[in-house]
Amino acid sequence: MKGNTTIGLIASLLVLFGQLIFFIILAFVTNEWSYVMWSFMVSMMAGLPLLIISLRAKKKEKQLM
Repeated sequence: MKGNTTIGLIASLLVLFGQLIFFIILAFVTNEWSYVMWSFMVSMMAGLPLLIISLRAKKKEKQLM
């Protein structure tokens, strides 16, 4: 894999935690806590695979150097 894997790692962390933080703030404002439950599930389904893929790519990149 060529390219900068740090960008992929940052993107996966933003998907994983940024989306969850946004919906927690939204839940505080609207007092509708179901937003957090649904965003947590979507965040985990999207963020964890991306995080695993980017960490594996970063590990491979380290081994090649």
